[in-house]
Amino acid sequence: YISIFIAIFCFNHNLYSQDFISGIVYDDDSNEPIENALISNLDESVFTYSNSMGKFELNLPEKTDSLVISSPGFKTKKVLVKSSVLNISLIKSNYSVDEIIVSSNRETQPRNEAPISIQTISKSTINDTKATRLDMLLNKASGVFMVDLGNEQHTMSIRQPINYNSVYLYLEDGIPIRTIGDFNHNALIEINQSSINKIEIIKGPASSLYGSEAIGGVVNFISQSPTVSFLPKIQAEIGSKGYKRTDVMISNTINNFGYYIGGYYANQSEAQNLHNNFYKGALTFKSDFYLNNKSKLSASFDYINYNTDQKGGLDSVNFFSKNYTSNYRFTYRKVNTFRFKSLLTHQWSNAENSSLTLLYRNSAIGQNPFYRISNVQNNPLKANGQINEDAFQSFAGVFQHSKKFNFLNSKLIFGASLDFSPATYYAKYISIDRNAEKIYYAYTETDSLLTDYKVDLINSALYTQFEFNPLSKLKLIVAIRYDRMDYDFVNFLPPSAFTGAPSTTNNFNHLTPKVGLTYTLNELNGLYANYSVGFTPPNITDLYTGVKVPFLKPSTYNNYELGGWFGFLKGRGYIELAFYRLDGFNEIVSVRQGDGTYEKQNVGETRHIGIETNLNYSPVDELYFRAGATIAHHEYISYSINGVDLSGKDMSQAPSYILNSEISFKPKFINGFRISLEWQSLGKYFTDPQNTAVYDGFNIFNLRTGYKVYDFEVWANCLNVGDANYATTVEKSAFGTSFRPGQLRTFNVGINYTLNSKND
Repeated sequence: YISIFIAIFCFNHNLYSQDFISGIVYDDDSNEPIENALISNLDESVFTYSNSMGKFELNLPEKTDSLVISSPGFKTKKVLVKSSVLNISLIKSNYSVDEIIVSSNRETQPRNEAPISIQTISKSTINDTKATRLDMLLNKASGVFMVDLGNEQHTMSIRQPINYNSVYLYLEDGIPIRTIGDFNHNALIEINQSSINKIEIIKGPASSLYGSEAIGGVVNFISQSPTVSFLPKIQAEIGSKGYKRTDVMISNTINNFGYYIGGYYANQSEAQNLHNNFYKGALTFKSDFYLNNKSKLSASFDYINYNTDQKGGLDSVNFFSKNYTSNYRFTYRKVNTFRFKSLLTHQWSNAENSSLTLLYRNSAIGQNPFYRISNVQNNPLKANGQINEDAFQSFAGVFQHSKKFNFLNSKLIFGASLDFSPATYYAKYISIDRNAEKIYYAYTETDSLLTDYKVDLINSALYTQFEFNPLSKLKLIVAIRYDRMDYDFVNFLPPSAFTGAPSTTNNFNHLTPKVGLTYTLNELNGLYANYSVGFTPPNITDLYTGVKVPFLKPSTYNNYELGGWFGFLKGRGYIELAFYRLDGFNEIVSVRQGDGTYEKQNVGETRHIGIETNLNYSPVDELYFRAGATIAHHEYISYSINGVDLSGKDMSQAPSYILNSEISFKPKFINGFRISLEWQSLGKYFTDPQNTAVYDGFNIFNLRTGYKVYDFEVWANCLNVGDANYATTVEKSAFGTSFRPGQLRTFNVGINYTLNSKND
């Protein structure tokens, strides 16, 4: 009996000598919960992990005064146990080989397990940049040049020349912003910039997972999720070029329900002769409802209302004299977009997960475009033009399931998607008045329809990916996807019309494989390689804008890639390298004609070869340096235009290099202060396919500074510090040379108030 008594006493003593604590782990930048963070005592004899809401509970040995919290991609943190309830924030690492990404396989995974070239723009970078346009963020990634066409209008260059083709896929939370088959190079106008939490950029084909258009690159905008605590924010900004913007946000999580509401309104007013005014309103609502520990239901709404003047390009005389007066007084672009998305995720076990996404899109782009204006022969005071609208709705779903196996640490992912998108397009002829100074100043609408059709577009796909570790340090990935696209085209105009193509049906299908591997050399170093295939069929406007349906073949691309990541100086430095060769067949390109219009054509064969590097280095905690660069060569292997053989020539608008670097200083002796200097450089390129003219590229510098004290932050940005006269893109044709001018020196100042209810 004595021994039993002693045993009971000791058990009770150990039981009551433990301290029970609970809390939440969250991201310091976004205030979002961090799942699977490790919380332990100093010797890790007692530990637990945070759940999907960032919450944890832990029984600690008596007199435990400290905890260690760690999570991949974040700096490890040691905290004192001052109470039984802890709110713990973690700061993201500037660079990390185990950074968590989601774009590689639509699930979270460490970056060093993905055999691709991928780069992220973090929430911290987004907060510090205070970008008024997305190119100010995306161009920080190596090998990326998002071309500013004014007032958030844009096009892109990632492992491709600057072009307007459907070789880039833009996603929001892993789902295409626009339906596949109705590409628009200005698609990112339909993004709410203020709701972005992180951006992931895959460089090179990703068609084995995402399907067509994922060729040069995939840009995935990860939206802000509900915060762990009440967090309202209001922000105001004004610029020296007439730019004004206000951002608002409110977010919270109450019990099992979290919500986020955020948006902004921006407008710009300049002199009438510049024809450069615009406004944009954007609003996002997102909610997370935790049904239980295994299931979560998320829903989001996005609304975009946008209107801008289209100012067009400049000739060489006006460009080099910095005369940015526009030749147009009425051209415009309007965008109206609504998206709804619902995502249900369920964890069957620690090794098995499923997700189902249902979405609805409604998008309309209306234009009075400058690039559709053509002069009337023998009458210099008249011109022809059009007003058009491209609109679609989408009803779509994506299902994905993944399962882990003990055999070779393997994992199987499979999924399916279906997208039904009825689309319409109409264009109305307008008669344009032009004065002796060659200014297009007025137009008259007519009843003459140039284009009026609808297309029922159906995209269906099946995909699977299998990954396994034949060796402890070696991971192999094999993936394949089947896509089918069906177009049912109905023309409401007679054959004699400007767009008189007969009603018809078209379909395209493709089987897309991928093979990749990663090899971990040690904790900081690793290698990867992949072979992947990409494809893109002709878009709706490629096929059906004309008097007949042109014969256009789908474009296909073979990608060969080798890369790696290497840490140095005990982890204070980090560099990524990628070597790629991308061979394109039957690429669909826009060729500018003598009258200034464009025509779609298949290119026989092209080749794109490049080296990409991304360097990050922090010699001390207060100082941070990064540099991203690519050197590339883009060549016509077999191609002729208007009977002229261009084989062996460089592709036009293909910069020889792209460089973006930045040095940032956040001194500890002035807590909350930051200052950074950014250098952006673009190499020379031929401005025409015949290689008869060259643009020498540009160098610009951007200076940013800010100071945060308590709940307030003030900042000032100086863009293009040296007031360089540069063009974001230059094109030469028989119609002339057109320069799209970059932004001259501009000052922006702003103030932000965020109620800080967080405390560690």
